[in-house]
Amino acid sequence: MAECMGEGVDPTQMCQTLVERVAQSKQLMAVADPDILVLFESWLEELEEEVAAYLRQHPSAAAVELAEHLGLSKSGADFLLAKIRRDNNPQGG
Repeated sequence: MAECMGEGVDPTQMCQTLVERVAQSKQLMAVADPDILVLFESWLEELEEEVAAYLRQHPSAAAVELAEHLGLSKSGADFLLAKIRRDNNPQGG
C-alpha cells in the first residue's frame, strides 16, 4: 500500500512507463486501422509474388540468398518461404 501512496516509487519511472504504454497503445490502434491493414496485406501479396517468381528461377534458393536478392532480413525471408510452402501444401504432406 505504501507504494500506492507514493512512498518508494520513482515518479519519473512511473511517468516514463505510462508514456511508453500510451505510445504502445497508439501503435496497436494504428495496426488495427482497416486502411493500414489493407495496405499491409497488399504489400505482403506483392512480396509473396516476388518470392514465388524468384523461387521459380532459383528453386533451391536458401533464405539468405532470397533475403539478399529482395532486400529482406533473413527472418523475413524465412517467414515468407515457410508461408509459401505452407500455402502450396496446406495438408502438410
